Amino acid sequence: MKFIQLTEEQVEDIEERLESFDQMHMPPAIEGRVQLGIEEDGRLVAGLDACITTFRILYVSTVFVEEDCRRKGYGRLLMNAMEARARELGVNTIRLDTFDFQGKDFYEAMGYTLAGSYRNDEDGYAEYFFVKRLH
Repeated sequence: MKFIQLTEEQVEDIEERLESFDQMHMPPAIEGRVQLGIEEDGRLVAGLDACITTFRILYVSTVFVEEDCRRKGYGRLLMNAMEARARELGVNTIRLDTFDFQGKDFYEAMGYTLAGSYRNDEDGYAEYFFVKRLH
């Protein structure tokens, strides 16, 4: 046995093999994205990007509210609109992650459940993973 550096073709082959294996265990995927923004006086002040993954899970990759608009309800409005759109698309679970200097308390206040976390003292951060079931 020896380690090798994979070529792009070998990476594609491995990814295809994994996808074939996964398809034996996963339900058919639904496609979709939720990409919402809030404008105020022609200026984009908040936005989010999320995509549907396997098992009807919406993965939220980006949530941002301009600093001068924070604590004014923009984030809550954005998240509520995203959840409503997710339900329309057939999503039943939302997942996201955040660093300790970002929105941990906000997501807890929005009803998201902390599913896990870790702390990296060497680099000075913690990361939190949240889920929310939609009913």
